[in-house]
Amino acid sequence: MSRCRACIFDLDGTLMKTQESIAKAVNRTLSDFGLKEMPVVNFNFYAGDGLDKALERALRDAGDPEAEHLQEGIPICRGYFAEDPLYLVEPYPHMAETLRILKKNGIFTAVLTNKPYLQAIEVVETIFGTDTFDVIQGQEPDIPRKPDPAGAFRVMKKLDVNPEDCMYFGDTKTDMKTGHAAGLFTVGVTWGFRPRTELEEYHADRILDDPDQIPAAVLCGGEQISS
Repeated sequence: MSRCRACIFDLDGTLMKTQESIAKAVNRTLSDFGLKEMPVVNFNFYAGDGLDKALERALRDAGDPEAEHLQEGIPICRGYFAEDPLYLVEPYPHMAETLRILKKNGIFTAVLTNKPYLQAIEVVETIFGTDTFDVIQGQEPDIPRKPDPAGAFRVMKKLDVNPEDCMYFGDTKTDMKTGHAAGLFTVGVTWGFRPRTELEEYHADRILDDPDQIPAAVLCGGEQISS
């Protein structure tokens, strides 16, 4: 890749621990249908492809194997999530400092998430402030969910950068597929929802184990960025 100008981050499992917030909305929906609630740890695998898909996966495990309640449950679940998208959400250790270093060195930072757009804005700006990210792209009707690369292309257009200028960071196979489909140098992170083996299987260009490794991985003109 050429000199890195922009870092695009997945949200859930990459920037923040969000399993509890997703689990709360989905489990309330399951309860409404008389189904058993699922353990929070299960949401490491339910999450990653948007709230609707998380609900579908949970329904199948909770006693609705054909997900017959899905269409009825989607607006209910979205409503519950919109009520409290910040429930027990917190950034991963070292992430705030990592983002500060990137910004200090003139690197654009962006979020690309399957979380609904308005909730993505609320969560990101509440946790990291309003001036950390140059672009926050959540799920919108005219943007297909990841791994479709349309959202990544929209982010790059807003930043006025090319794929060879960017690095994409994510924690799931969906992210690996997204980054590669958009022609980005795609970094898998092991502190999120999925194991290293998934990132390897889906051909991460590089794998990192801690957010504080990100600045050193973002090469600018052949030199590591300064802190």
